[in-house]
Amino acid sequence: MTSSKLPVFALPHPTVLLPGSRITLPVTNEVGEALVTLIEESDTLPVVAAVPVASDTNQTALAECGTAARILRLVRPPGRNSRQSYLLTLQGLTRVRLLTPYVPTPDDAFVPWDIQYPPTAKEVPSRKIVDAFKQSALRLLDRLARDSGQQIRRDGYNKISGMLEDVTDARAAWMADILVGTVNAPFADKLAILAITDAEPRLALAAEIFTKLASISEVSTKIATQVEESVYKQQKEHFLRQQLAAIHKELQTLSGSSGNLVDGQNTSSELDDDEQHEADDLADLKRRIEAMAPGSEERKMGVREWRRLKRIPQGSVENGVIRSYLEWLTAVPWPNSTLEPARTVRDRSFLTSAREQLDSDHFGLEKIKKRLIEYLAVVRLKEMNAERERLAAAAAQEASEQKGEVVEHDPAADGDKAKAPPAPPAPRSPKKNVKGPILLFVGPPGTGKTSLGQSIAKALDRPFQRIALGGVRDEGEIRGHRRTYVASGPGLIVQAMRKAGRCDPVLLLDEIDKIGASNFHGDPSAALLEVLDPEQNHTFNDHYINVPIDLSQVLFICTANSLETISGPLLDRCEIVQLSGYTYDEKMHIARRFLLPKQLNANGMDADHVQLTEPALMTVATQYTREAGVRSLERAIGAVVRYKAVEWAEHVDEQEIDSADKGKGRDYSPVVEENQLEAILGIARWDGEEREREERRGVVYGLVVMGQGEGGILPVETIIVPGAGRLKLTGSLGEVIKESGEIALSWVKTHAYDLCITNSRAHDPLKVPELIDIHLHLPAGAQKKDGPSAGVAMVCAFVSLLTGARVPTNIAMTGEITLRGRVTPVGGIKEKVLGAHRAQITKVILPWANRKDVEHDVAVEIRSTMEFVFVRTVNEALVAAFGKNTLGWRNGPLLLESRL
Repeated sequence: MTSSKLPVFALPHPTVLLPGSRITLPVTNEVGEALVTLIEESDTLPVVAAVPVASDTNQTALAECGTAARILRLVRPPGRNSRQSYLLTLQGLTRVRLLTPYVPTPDDAFVPWDIQYPPTAKEVPSRKIVDAFKQSALRLLDRLARDSGQQIRRDGYNKISGMLEDVTDARAAWMADILVGTVNAPFADKLAILAITDAEPRLALAAEIFTKLASISEVSTKIATQVEESVYKQQKEHFLRQQLAAIHKELQTLSGSSGNLVDGQNTSSELDDDEQHEADDLADLKRRIEAMAPGSEERKMGVREWRRLKRIPQGSVENGVIRSYLEWLTAVPWPNSTLEPARTVRDRSFLTSAREQLDSDHFGLEKIKKRLIEYLAVVRLKEMNAERERLAAAAAQEASEQKGEVVEHDPAADGDKAKAPPAPPAPRSPKKNVKGPILLFVGPPGTGKTSLGQSIAKALDRPFQRIALGGVRDEGEIRGHRRTYVASGPGLIVQAMRKAGRCDPVLLLDEIDKIGASNFHGDPSAALLEVLDPEQNHTFNDHYINVPIDLSQVLFICTANSLETISGPLLDRCEIVQLSGYTYDEKMHIARRFLLPKQLNANGMDADHVQLTEPALMTVATQYTREAGVRSLERAIGAVVRYKAVEWAEHVDEQEIDSADKGKGRDYSPVVEENQLEAILGIARWDGEEREREERRGVVYGLVVMGQGEGGILPVETIIVPGAGRLKLTGSLGEVIKESGEIALSWVKTHAYDLCITNSRAHDPLKVPELIDIHLHLPAGAQKKDGPSAGVAMVCAFVSLLTGARVPTNIAMTGEITLRGRVTPVGGIKEKVLGAHRAQITKVILPWANRKDVEHDVAVEIRSTMEFVFVRTVNEALVAAFGKNTLGWRNGPLLLESRL
């Protein structure tokens, strides 16, 4: 035996560390800090004498024997003031014995103590002892594997059994230490094993411990089985009693069936619990799975899930999950099944009927109608070509059959044909349909974007479904949630397809610009990239269905108020169609044809009860509403109709009273005149803006596009104030429009001598003959204003202020300028022109590059009532605004351009 000195570590009761085993246990902060000091002082991983506490009542009484253990890991607590203890991991090496009793004290923790190592065992235990040990250990491991409820534990016990069978006799004692430390042996048995240093006594004691534990496990399992059988018997009795009660209930129902008939009708409800209903639902589910195309992905998935459904008990949660999935899977309109085209497509008057449908539902919108007619024409041509191919194939097959009847009969050929295997059926060629376009309608609110989708569906004779995307923040709302989540389900696309019942509906994705931004739920707009890509959506994968769905035949229509918030990749997949505001003429037609009949029907009135005159309707459209769409106009018409509904109801009541008294009630006039609108709708909201425009020095009118896409006019006001030759800008202006004001003033200063504002080219008009400041203001300061389109208006305002010339109030202008005096093009021409038309502007000054926008987008009736002047330079804009000979030019207006 050899002796040495090792620090002593007291294992808390009832922990025992055997050689070859590894344990992890918590220690106090004081002991942990002492261990940290011990580790820092040692060059390698330190070794301590892990001695168990012999009693649970006296924590200072240590056993005589222990284990030399190496400190593998010491985990610090997360914070300095943390109440959590250290975690210590020890690896048992060999047995040790304390030469003198050790009593741990707080002051001398981990002081080296005299220990003794046992001699190295050289003898090999006998074969009989080893076999007995292995037999008892295998019996215990087999019992533990059968009683374990976790597969990973069973696999672990089986792996140890395999190692035990292969262990040699010399290593049997080492295996005994590991097994005793692994199984849940009592503390006394572990301590006894630790105290034995010889191999044979240790194996004999281990065999006794394993036999005792196996017997205890068998008795515990037997008792648990008996208790479980008793509980099962009680449950079975309860189930039979419930069945007996249900049978009694059915007998009572049959005996009293005559009492359930009320007036010869059966009062039973479809909500009654009936097993036949359950069987019918399952039969219908099976029938829909069998109706799927053979060999398709959806059928394979349906058959696989159906087999799982039949194996799982009906009352389990998994059964309900699988059944819900099969109901969704079979409800999706799969394009594999033959879909006959609508009869309207085959009719010769198909395109004519479609035009009539679109014209009857919407006034104007010629570009959109033209695009839809193109799509419908292609659909019709494809169907006609497919019909010709089918007829040609049928004729060729019939001709081949007739030719085969003329050939002489050959018995040998029949014999060879009988021996040959049957030919596989020819694969059915996929049906080539027209890919549905992705149309994106962009325009202000109330211009008919959503209602236009319904008209398209009527013209195509297809089902229509609307999907509201405003505020959708979760990607799962588009792609669906996987079945691993609680309350999972398919996405909005699959839900709309199920409601439509066909694989080629018209799906309206409403308010696509108001979809939620990217967050921890994913990016909903990115989830739409696959849906809205004609080259990819034929294999759209919903996370819940998990089977590719063909969306190529779906006609997607998206709506948006603005393009700024839509991502670039999503815009690239869409065909953008701009919807601008309506003119007054269009609003009058829409009000007569759609809005007034709709409000009459909604308020219980007839066309004979309310008659709006043309001046009255025009006054409502011009002075009580100011928008690009027609929603406010519809509300105003609704208010007029409701006012007349009150008068009509009072008139009818008075007639009934007067007829009983044989008197005469007041007369009712259905006509609504212009002078009656103020009593009905109140004071006109926009009357002042159009009436109070006055021709003043330093004031011109520019054209703007407002927040929701509607156009209008905006006065540019300038005044001269005493100052230091600076420019002051107000009106909640952005950086771009501020730069436009500075560019405009710089151009005016450069050409002040040419405009006869100064007497010398070196003079600054803001400093000579006196120091002045120019204050430029754009009214409605609470509204943010920015954009490169106010340069021309600002130049005209500065020239008017410094020269005294005035711009007539019937003139409005737009366009940006450069320092060289060029007028550059701007956007939103149609909206701006419509806004000028609503504001009764008769002359509009526009950049020369925007002349095609006017010719292409602005209606003919608007162009016929307004004068358009297209200018290339600021000089031409000044001439158009002030008149040909109003401004006094020195040497005539010249455009100077540098040569580089």
